[in-house]
Amino acid sequence: MGTSVQITPLCGVYNENPLSYLVSIDGFNLLIDCGWNDHFDPSLLQPLSRVASAVDAVLLSHPDTLHLGALPYAAKHLGLAAPVFSTEPVYRLGLLTMYDQYLSRKQVSEFDLFTLDDIDSAFQNVTRLTNAQHHHLPGKGEGIVISPHVAGHLLGGTVWKITKDGEDVIYAVDFNHRKEKHLNGINQSSFVRPAVLITDAYNALNNQPYRRQKDRELTETIKKTLRSQGNVLLPVDTAGRVLELLQILESCWNEESLPFPIYFLTYVASSTIDYVKNFLEWMSDAMAKSFETTRDNAFILKRVKLLVNKSELDNAPEGPKVVLASMASLEAGFSHDIFVEWATDAKNLVFFTERAQFGTLARMLQADPPPKAVKVTMSKRIPLVGEELIAYEEEQNRIKKEEALKASLIKEEELKASHGTDVSMSDPLVIDTSIAKSLPDVGPRGGGCRDILIDGFTPPSTSVAPMFPFYENNSEWEDYGEVINPDDYVIKDEDMNQGSMLVGGDMDGKIDEAAASLILDSRPSKVVSSELTVPVKCSLIYMDFEGRSDARSVKSILSHMAPLKLVLVHGTAEATEHLKQHCLKHVCPHVYAPQLEETIDVTSDLCAYKAQLSEGLMSNIIFKKLGENEIAWFDSEVRKTEDEMLSLQPCSTPARPHKPILVGDLKMGDFKQFLADNGVQVEFAGGALRCGEHVTIRKVGDASHKGGGASSQQIVIEGPACEDFYKIREYLYSHFYLL
Repeated sequence: MGTSVQITPLCGVYNENPLSYLVSIDGFNLLIDCGWNDHFDPSLLQPLSRVASAVDAVLLSHPDTLHLGALPYAAKHLGLAAPVFSTEPVYRLGLLTMYDQYLSRKQVSEFDLFTLDDIDSAFQNVTRLTNAQHHHLPGKGEGIVISPHVAGHLLGGTVWKITKDGEDVIYAVDFNHRKEKHLNGINQSSFVRPAVLITDAYNALNNQPYRRQKDRELTETIKKTLRSQGNVLLPVDTAGRVLELLQILESCWNEESLPFPIYFLTYVASSTIDYVKNFLEWMSDAMAKSFETTRDNAFILKRVKLLVNKSELDNAPEGPKVVLASMASLEAGFSHDIFVEWATDAKNLVFFTERAQFGTLARMLQADPPPKAVKVTMSKRIPLVGEELIAYEEEQNRIKKEEALKASLIKEEELKASHGTDVSMSDPLVIDTSIAKSLPDVGPRGGGCRDILIDGFTPPSTSVAPMFPFYENNSEWEDYGEVINPDDYVIKDEDMNQGSMLVGGDMDGKIDEAAASLILDSRPSKVVSSELTVPVKCSLIYMDFEGRSDARSVKSILSHMAPLKLVLVHGTAEATEHLKQHCLKHVCPHVYAPQLEETIDVTSDLCAYKAQLSEGLMSNIIFKKLGENEIAWFDSEVRKTEDEMLSLQPCSTPARPHKPILVGDLKMGDFKQFLADNGVQVEFAGGALRCGEHVTIRKVGDASHKGGGASSQQIVIEGPACEDFYKIREYLYSHFYLL
């Protein structure tokens, strides 16, 4: 049998819930994505809690809450301690996303599911990989190779390729084939004929207009509102699709010199843009090329002002403005408060650029028709004053005394364990019992000196009278004084990290200075809430800027990938069943759509054998360079060694000659340019390449199975046996390797 593969969905099947899937490859458990939603309901993570301790590695695909939001909680409460793998942007932007989520909720509730320290602790286990890097898993995962590839949805977003014994398991959710302003699309040719493909049905029923048409509609709608003296609110994520929206608005404002201000408001806005400026190699070819030629960094935003506090927006000049504010769900964050303020004015516009999560305020407003009024909860954290402050301080003092008492008892126990329980009577601090008996009684109960009470001090049980603890100085001394341990004066990593949190505006800082002030604000406070009914008079528009391939494109891409087995996840029941039936007819005969916690076995039907290459065979093989690899043709016989291992040995009889094989891939556009550079007149005519007057080159065969075999597609050169024919054939051969 082939490599054993089992898949168990832990969340995100037959619905639009967060994504989390357990993939077991020959007993090695991979948790791919660890998502949560903006409700942060722990009951949603119950399936994950049952398997978290058995997870061997975690792969993160995108830096948003739906793909990694549960990581800090799972690491703290569910026993998830496995190493985590992601790209650098997913690590950095995912960290900022979780900071923003925590700060947004901490300001309006007693949020205690995880802390900033828990976020840091969870992300410390992340190993960052570069694009297409092959990483060999050690130990239990020996033989498994993982590599991230561009997904095209979010910056750093990943299609994971997992390889074992030559068989590929591809995890491709939320991918995008279209090039955008700041991102390249998915490279389909990297995922041809995988053994297993795991993909989503999120957009299986949705088709979209062309990107440029959508961009124009977005900017025209916003400009119309601004010119009518209205404000525009775009509820956005922290560090995902908002980057594309910023580029669209920045480009439009630069081209038309519009006077209206644009604000990007999150708790980590400055840090987000500072990080993104350094990720140009992860962005589109156009952005990278622009930087190489003009040193123009597209994320040095000239038209967008970065804000990290709502008071900055409140103090901004009066007049029409555009605000991109987190969170996209309107459940918390700045977007929630701004919506409540602006919803009552008919001149204003709330522009939704993504399909909101189920059960959120944003999803309710995206209904057709939208509600005329909504009930919202307005919460605010305020300092304690008066009797509440006095009661709080008394409670804190009581807690401190209890902690001090516990610490004292623990210290005494440690002393007893280290020095024993024998009391030396020669110690001048020990009181003789005969003397103690002769002391006068004090207090109404007449308990002698044992009735003396000293606040915060409890005498050890072995002492005959109350005494203060004595701690012997065990320091080592030399001729020059006490011996110094240099490690005692080294600043610990966690202290460095805590200090770096206060730094804003560079790559060394994790969080903006204004947001850090919220963390370090130790004043006693409480959350006050009130229920409001908000009339919705403003305009509401939803337009898909999620950056995912639509239904037509998804079906075409799946046909091109041609997987042996296909697993569908993350999509409504209707969308999942629709895509399943389509794929059964047009993609492959093995299509699965598992239920929650249902384990399906998608082990390959192919057989894989391991064989050693003998030294006698290797000494006669001649390798040729092919890109980053070396290839060779050889003939051998399979034999068993003494330890019953299969071994490839040189043939005992002369091997039959084989036909020459040309290895490589010819792109007709590149070859046309190559011929033109060498002085050959060349042009495309009828799908073929017309070279000079007499020679024609064309591709024949099935191009949909690119790389599937030598006979799937062929290159034919036609023409009379003339000088041009042989010259062009030589040029053609130079683009291949001959075996």
